Amino acid sequence: MSRQIILDTETTGLSAVDGDRLIELGCVEMVNRKLTGNNLHLYFNAGRDSHPDALRVHGITTEFLADKPRFETKIDEIWDYLQGAELIIHNAPFDLGFLNNELKLAKRPPLKQCISGVIDTLVMAKEMYPGKRNSLDSLCDRLGVDNSGRTLHGALLDAELLADVYINLTRGQDALIVAEEPSEAEAAGAIAIPSVDLSTFKLQVVRANEQELQAHADVLTQLDKSSGGKTVWRQLEA
Repeated sequence: MSRQIILDTETTGLSAVDGDRLIELGCVEMVNRKLTGNNLHLYFNAGRDSHPDALRVHGITTEFLADKPRFETKIDEIWDYLQGAELIIHNAPFDLGFLNNELKLAKRPPLKQCISGVIDTLVMAKEMYPGKRNSLDSLCDRLGVDNSGRTLHGALLDAELLADVYINLTRGQDALIVAEEPSEAEAAGAIAIPSVDLSTFKLQVVRANEQELQAHADVLTQLDKSSGGKTVWRQLEA
């Protein structure tokens, strides 16, 4: 079973290092590329006001958050929900940075100890559409995902949109999925297309040589410098 969680956050500002905090978490569950409806949506009382620029983006006021729980009181619920899943995030270093900062403040282990991996759809989109705008709104427009209800950013809404975007970005993978149950057409006696046992294929594994490994390390170093130490691969290795 392939369990993935599409995740998004809203925050009081842009920098967890400078004291900004998480105020909303939205998660959408997908199992074997099918949305299950088992979603997680939480607001948090951050104990501080949002920066005016951030408030204009998400519209979540300090007054609205006044009676919401602190993040540390919901860690066990979040941890259990994310356990073993692969995360799908747009601009993953931003969201992971804030989540790990909240965990650190609560003296809890980093998120990498809970999840199986991370897919950054921003990196994916830049590789697929080099030189083009690859914001979530831009990808929705390009891929025909309806985002007409997105007047303000919201973590759950954005996670739901990102789920549709991800499915469209990876639609070619559907060809590798073999149904376990016969389709209606097969049950009705139509000509069935035989499934392919992919386990019979033997793929050659080509290992990177020392020069290629060094070149990869150099690229990560440059990314780490340009992102201010927020390179997601380095964070997961830490």
